[in-house]
Amino acid sequence: MDLFKNDIIEVIIRSIFAFLILFVITKLLGKRQMSQLSLFDYVIGISIGNFASEMAINLEADYLNAMTAIIVFGFLALIISISTMKSIICRRFFTGEPNVIIQHGKLIYKNMKKNKYDVNDLLEEARSNGYFDLSEIEFAILEANGKVSFLPNGQNKPVTIKDMDLKVNKQGLCSNVIIDGNIMERHLKYVGKDKEWLMHELFVKGKELSDILLATIDVNGKLVIYNKTINDDVILDVFE
Repeated sequence: MDLFKNDIIEVIIRSIFAFLILFVITKLLGKRQMSQLSLFDYVIGISIGNFASEMAINLEADYLNAMTAIIVFGFLALIISISTMKSIICRRFFTGEPNVIIQHGKLIYKNMKKNKYDVNDLLEEARSNGYFDLSEIEFAILEANGKVSFLPNGQNKPVTIKDMDLKVNKQGLCSNVIIDGNIMERHLKYVGKDKEWLMHELFVKGKELSDILLATIDVNGKLVIYNKTINDDVILDVFE
């Protein structure tokens, strides 16, 4: 029983060390979504994960060896990541390069074959992007991460504000000025407002600070308030 407890404690300690190392390496390598991982990133991630699990649960293995392997793989990944940012040759070698698989509405079979990309894969990706008819597509590019970017032909392009010659308001990010009843004074300053202005607006609109779940202000000065309710539903109030 004591041996069992000792093993559990050792697994916990090893797991904590593995987690800390993985966390540090992940922070060094930067943020990247799973869909953005190249083949090289994917292989490195799997390898480091295997080393970490081996370090955590295999009590007969020397955890220093596993830790060293994780650090070495992480260091190599970091070096290669920096190299691919500075050298287009390294980028093409390690992460690959985009390939055109549809050009002027025609399938480029040579590029599809080179990338082991099946027609059914293309059809699935097209449907996922809202294209159920390949004749609507002018260009399709197979990106290095395996995703496909589509450019519709002229008659199938969505109508834009520019096409309709309409006037639009200035666009920008909204600032969260109240979160769960707390005033974000730094965010208020960013939009050129202050606490006194906000409290006056709430008074005029008959709002209590403690009743507000979220309030935002956009670049056009529009104040949007999401009120708390007893049953956790959210009531939205929009003010110009």
